[in-house]
Amino acid sequence: MRPHHHLDDATLMSLAAGALAMPLAVVASAHLERCEQCRRRLREAEAVGAALLEQTQPSVPPETVHQDALRAAMLARLESDDEIEVRRESRIGGDAAVASAPGADPDAMPVALRPYFGDRLSTVRWHWIGPGMYCTRSRDMPSLIMLKIAPGKSLPLHSHGGSELTQVLQGSYNDALGVFAPGDVADLDQDVEHQPVTAPGVPCICVSALDAPLVFSGWLARKLQRFVQL
Repeated sequence: MRPHHHLDDATLMSLAAGALAMPLAVVASAHLERCEQCRRRLREAEAVGAALLEQTQPSVPPETVHQDALRAAMLARLESDDEIEVRRESRIGGDAAVASAPGADPDAMPVALRPYFGDRLSTVRWHWIGPGMYCTRSRDMPSLIMLKIAPGKSLPLHSHGGSELTQVLQGSYNDALGVFAPGDVADLDQDVEHQPVTAPGVPCICVSALDAPLVFSGWLARKLQRFVQL
């Protein structure tokens, strides 16, 4: 299933420039693993950044330009050869190649998240925070958290003190912005106030990164506030 909700242009530009806060970059990378469209947009953002950087550099001798062109052509050829080899191995591997494709195993943790939460969703150690609601956070990066919410549950209405990136890994939820299913990312800022409601069926598991505390109200919300504070 292709994602329907994508990273914002500003987020991709910051990521391409190496300026995105690390927790946000981790979640963005998890989304990029699932989203061909955002990978293409990231390459475009990197090309724009490279062009802008080139304009700020002093002029170089023609022979240097020629050498750079040859190097770029060689790298492009190598990349093309690698793609051909991947396609060849996929044809030979048959079902094994399909099984190893990203997203083939619903229990597999996105590669970008494995240093922080382990290799599999089923091995995550959850902490109870309310009826049907569980959470865990990365020791190395406290503002990087995972949530597991039972079907049909409503999270407290909240707004954002800064940026929030949330990637759905399993299950789904809906709010005023639409339905978010596996692979979808919510790229939110301080102007957004929402109240996610998980869909019936299976628990919704998602990973979120913040660069400022969320703003909640109510007793359960205050419990969440203590858990996700930066």
